[in-house]
Amino acid sequence: MLQLRPANERGHFKNHWLDSKHSFSFGEYYDPKQMGISVLRVINDDRITAGAGFPLHPHNNMEIVSYVLEGELAHQDSMGNGSVIRKGEVQRMSAGTGITHSEYNPSTHQGTHFLQIWLLPTQRNTQPSYAQIAVSDAEKAAGWRLLISPDGASGSLATNTEARLYASLLGSGQARDYLLAPERLAYLFVASGSIELAGLTLTAGDGVAFTAGTALKLLGKDLAEVLLFDLPA
Repeated sequence: MLQLRPANERGHFKNHWLDSKHSFSFGEYYDPKQMGISVLRVINDDRITAGAGFPLHPHNNMEIVSYVLEGELAHQDSMGNGSVIRKGEVQRMSAGTGITHSEYNPSTHQGTHFLQIWLLPTQRNTQPSYAQIAVSDAEKAAGWRLLISPDGASGSLATNTEARLYASLLGSGQARDYLLAPERLAYLFVASGSIELAGLTLTAGDGVAFTAGTALKLLGKDLAEVLLFDLPA
């Protein structure tokens, strides 16, 4: 069984430097029917203009994942980390007992498009930490590339959450299957392109929630990138 979350029904915030679409309630956007699923709390589809970004701000007891789709995202935090995340790279920040950080677009001419994802932690008040990895298109085109997991399996980022996050690239006519365990839910997010799923055509920004034990069968319509969250029931 599935529940569609169309891209055009998401929350929306826009100012002079940020254009953000919210799959779930966030900030000034509140919908009691859209408070997340399982430990997945936030998917913000963010576009930042050149030279702008989020100033220093605090977080605690949240696992925050950034996934860059276009451009670059510069990161600095109170742990002393400073890095630039590029297309195809994944950053994980465990806020734990508390951290401050900033994120901005370092380019003087190109926009940044990235997904900001929040996951509820398994353990609270842990020591804050940070990590990132680069994942190639070839790895994602070969199947479901694990990005985030509780134990760092298969070259993923070990994260203080019971979620597993996968990414995959599908070409036109290419199929991709995934079988959920009886005790696991899922949320699928189309990052780019379009796919067919259960007779539906899904395009960038669309999301679908799945009940436990569902067998997912995806078919690429044009080159598409999808994220799959495998979540505890």
